[in-house]
Amino acid sequence: MRDTIAAISTPAGESAIASVRLSGPECAEIARAVFGAEEIPARRMKYGAYRGLSGAAVDDVAFCLYRAPASYTGEDMLEIFPHGNPFILRKILEDLSRRGARLAEPGEFTRRAFLNGKMDLSQAEAVARVISARSDAALSAARRQLGGEIGRRIGELSSRVLDMKALVEAYIDFPDEDLPEEDSARLLAEAEAVRSEMSRLAETSKRDALLHDGVRVAIAGAPNAGKSSLMNALLGRNRAIVSPTAGTTRDFIDDRIMLGEFSAVITDTAGLRSGGGEIENEGMRRACEKVAECDLCLLVVDSSAGVPELPDEIFADRKKCIAVLNKCDLPASAPERFSEMTEGIETVRVSCATLAGIGELREAMRDFVGARLSGAALCDVTVGARHAEALGRAVASLGGARDKIASSAPAELAASDLAEALSALGEIVGKTDCEDVLDRIFSKFCIGK
Repeated sequence: MRDTIAAISTPAGESAIASVRLSGPECAEIARAVFGAEEIPARRMKYGAYRGLSGAAVDDVAFCLYRAPASYTGEDMLEIFPHGNPFILRKILEDLSRRGARLAEPGEFTRRAFLNGKMDLSQAEAVARVISARSDAALSAARRQLGGEIGRRIGELSSRVLDMKALVEAYIDFPDEDLPEEDSARLLAEAEAVRSEMSRLAETSKRDALLHDGVRVAIAGAPNAGKSSLMNALLGRNRAIVSPTAGTTRDFIDDRIMLGEFSAVITDTAGLRSGGGEIENEGMRRACEKVAECDLCLLVVDSSAGVPELPDEIFADRKKCIAVLNKCDLPASAPERFSEMTEGIETVRVSCATLAGIGELREAMRDFVGARLSGAALCDVTVGARHAEALGRAVASLGGARDKIASSAPAELAASDLAEALSALGEIVGKTDCEDVLDRIFSKFCIGK
């Protein structure tokens, strides 16, 4: 990391102010050359003209120099704040390249921060999560992770496993002696306690995806039940095409809504009926798949019509369904007609035409999501899929150590399993070297972060 990198760290497009970041050993020299100053004080916001190699002024900018290790990356850094004109930004980047800086790779600033010990790997991952958070709950969880909650929890677990390993290894030097009964019992109890805590932590990954990606809500039902009208009513705008012609919706229409402090992705699907054409039937097959994958299904029924014949798979999990009895404003509406079909399913009566009942439906959806995610929002940490996979390996290794201790197997074998558990925990916070893991994580970042 002896080279100096540069990147635009603000989104593309025009704006009042933009940001260009540099990190590396040449930052101070570049700053002196660009701004014509003998010495630039650290951590002081300054104002001046950015001059290219030709000496011509490119723009009037604010800038700040940071000296290692007191910077985001732990290296010398320079932040330049020109006007948010893409043409100006391109000229500045081109000039910096001619001065020896190279364009940064995606996530390279945060990768350098991790490699320089400014944050652990779970905190580095949280930077991207803070940037992409779509709800209050997701932002709160990302900020807890950025604050080091996962690292602290993993550190506590690692310390306990390390204590067990130290006790087991004490007997490796004395192969003719077995673990005293009291030490064996203490190790077995501690191994089981740590395994249970690791398993509980890994379980939070099931809520983590819902928290950060959003709850998946599918709108399903027969043609002309009012599915597209319901989506428009929930969004508060005309997103889906509404037509009395059956089969109008043949592919998915997605959009995002807020349900309290949680985010949800709502999908309008094709109407479900028999006798459709080839394209419509394919749309219905995909609709059934979407219902199977979703976290919440809004089953829309025309309460003024007869009981529809719907595929059995729609009712495979009634606990994740809310029956929406639409068109309750019509004289022919008879909600009681659907009592058998909706048995065991929460039911809400609405009129997408008059918007009656839409508030009650949103409240029912918020309650459903809150019941699924309130624990994730309130607990101190949730882990991602990568963390859960590593925790699973740690649980398995710790179980192997427990079994070997219980069967009085050689201490070396139990110590080896404990070492594997420590290695798996170390992967979560980056204490175990794995270049492929780092490449995969930081490649998902935007450039300039």
